[in-house]
Amino acid sequence: MRVFVTGATGFIGSAVVRDLLEAGHTVVGLARSDTAAATLTAAGAQAHRGSLDDPGSLHDGAVAADGVIHLAYCHDFSDRAAFAEAAELDLRAVETLGKALEGTGKPLVVTLGTLPVAGLAPGRTATEEIRPEPGTDSPRLVSENAAMELAGRGVRASVIRLAPSVHGEGDRGFVPLLIDSARAKGVSAYLGDGSNRWPAVHRRDAARLFRLALEAAPAGSVLHGVAEEAVPFRDIAETIGRHLGVPAAGIPAGEAAAHFGFLAGMVPIDNPTSSTLTRKLLGWDPAHPTLLQDLEAGHYFTGRTSIF
Repeated sequence: MRVFVTGATGFIGSAVVRDLLEAGHTVVGLARSDTAAATLTAAGAQAHRGSLDDPGSLHDGAVAADGVIHLAYCHDFSDRAAFAEAAELDLRAVETLGKALEGTGKPLVVTLGTLPVAGLAPGRTATEEIRPEPGTDSPRLVSENAAMELAGRGVRASVIRLAPSVHGEGDRGFVPLLIDSARAKGVSAYLGDGSNRWPAVHRRDAARLFRLALEAAPAGSVLHGVAEEAVPFRDIAETIGRHLGVPAAGIPAGEAAAHFGFLAGMVPIDNPTSSTLTRKLLGWDPAHPTLLQDLEAGHYFTGRTSIF
């Protein structure tokens, strides 16, 4: 297949490109700069110049492809307004890509997260069968509903909800931000007793899931990019603290914003998430290191900074 990939040079996207190429697909990545285009070419992919805020480039890339994987996202979480703008930009991108594929039966794989789903399943493990209500105003879940609507308009649309920690060497996401906070504050913190849980997945396992979804996911599928269902947040904090040589300790909710910044609202979320249905549907079998194994390997503590 000729596959158009947005976010193709990112941490997850670059792994997806590699997996697609190794499986024999042709990859065309969205490139907003000469540097991104050169990176794609060096990886063996083709570059398509454009950006998320250029609907024409998204439409043209999708029309010329046999399938689309949408990974790009504007990670500006500096305040509520920026978060809302990023979500709106993502929604417009999903709609643009979907319109380009409408009536073709071609696959469109859209990327979301598991954290927003926690509110739909309080006190229980979230499964792929839990769906947002039509008309929801939750910024991220609006994009999920838009993708599901495309499944009824001749697009083989599916959604992959990724764990908040998509980990591996080169990670610049949430876990590096937790490490930065612990290093700066001199304590690796968690809220309360730290018993809340986050799911996790290695980026190579996530990449394979994107390929499997592109190749075989039925229209309207919701898939969970989750290898570990429930990693206690305290275990993450304690591992970080040990490697940095700082204590791990619980802090009260009132201190969360000062310690974690914009992550303060995400850190206490209890987000146990199952991927049982995803594994059965696509034969996905995660095989790469766990989050704590990745942290123990040491590469997270070499001074890299987060993208946020």
